[in-house]
Amino acid sequence: MTDSPGTPAEPEAPRKRHWLRWTALGCSVVLLAAAGAGWWLYRKLDNNITTDTDAAAELRAYEKERPTPGALGAQNILLIGSDTRSGAGNTKYGKDKGTQRSDTTILLHIAAGRSSATAVSIPRDLMVSMPGCRTKGGTRTGEMFAQFNSAFEIGGTACTIRTVERLTAIRIDHHMVIDFRGFKKMVDAVDGVEICLKEPIDDKDAKLKLPAGRQTLHGEQALGFVRARKTLGNGSDTERMDRQQQFLGALVNKVQSNGVLLNPTRLYPVLDAATKSITTDPGLDSLRDLYDLARSMRAIPTEKVQFLTVPRRPYSYDANRDELVQPEASQLFKRLREDKPVTVAPGAEPSPSAGASGAGATPGAPQVGDGKPDDAASPGPAPTPTFTGHNAAEGACS
Repeated sequence: MTDSPGTPAEPEAPRKRHWLRWTALGCSVVLLAAAGAGWWLYRKLDNNITTDTDAAAELRAYEKERPTPGALGAQNILLIGSDTRSGAGNTKYGKDKGTQRSDTTILLHIAAGRSSATAVSIPRDLMVSMPGCRTKGGTRTGEMFAQFNSAFEIGGTACTIRTVERLTAIRIDHHMVIDFRGFKKMVDAVDGVEICLKEPIDDKDAKLKLPAGRQTLHGEQALGFVRARKTLGNGSDTERMDRQQQFLGALVNKVQSNGVLLNPTRLYPVLDAATKSITTDPGLDSLRDLYDLARSMRAIPTEKVQFLTVPRRPYSYDANRDELVQPEASQLFKRLREDKPVTVAPGAEPSPSAGASGAGATPGAPQVGDGKPDDAASPGPAPTPTFTGHNAAEGACS
């Protein structure tokens, strides 16, 4: 179709420039909107995080008695699972008495070269030497020999950190506290975690009823699974810690294998759940800090994400409590302090230097208070000890 006689045609160049202006304007609006939404999401996640200023102040007051920093680049993070009944979603697990204990405590050591991550469970029933701590009421306790998880009840996070540092001589660089509700949200954010059960579970205290076999647990069921004690195995906290470690390994494995850390649409729900449910020190209280930590761990192979429990056995004066097995516990702490590799294996047999690397001790091994040095049983160069544990690549159904 041609233009009618006498009607000048619209120049092609001006019309093209007109279209380009509107296209550029539209793109600018979209980019600004995306940037604004991104900034809003960032601020939302950043503001979710609760900063533990009280613990930071308490630790500064006792700086002189704390261990010196460890190997350059390595990080030691104390993960504390609080059994508080306060707050929405936690009251169903018991009456809120205004106190809380550390239901789970894990010392996470991240190697300087990010070649491995080792998570060491500290039994809540372990008998330890506690320093004098400031209570919620502002009073101070004297030093005492007590059950480990009472440190959190008496003096909160700072007292727990100082107790762990006294026990291990390892400097705690950061800490995170997560409660029941936060744990459930984290599991739901990754769409559940797969486990395998040899026998069905029916535990009223843990509010858990599951059939035998392979299945995926979501928030409420997952929490019951890691908390259940009376109806699983021999009912000990030993088996519960082992179950918690396997579950956490399966959780890590799922996050890495499903590409959550590289997929913004899948990463956001995880970050939202995590930031809403944790209380952390000022060094980890921003989304950037947490992201940098997660990014630094992204390259660690799942088989190098390891879980174990500090070598311990029933306490000599009360079988319902625990004590460290020596020299194995000291060897483990020393390797972590020096950022040396820690070797774990399922059901590892004691080695000449490692002794009982699980719940019991090798007959005749040096024990606390017998006056023998840690290497008394090994006159020559000691082989690298192997500890009973798991890695994330094994999952919960291995």
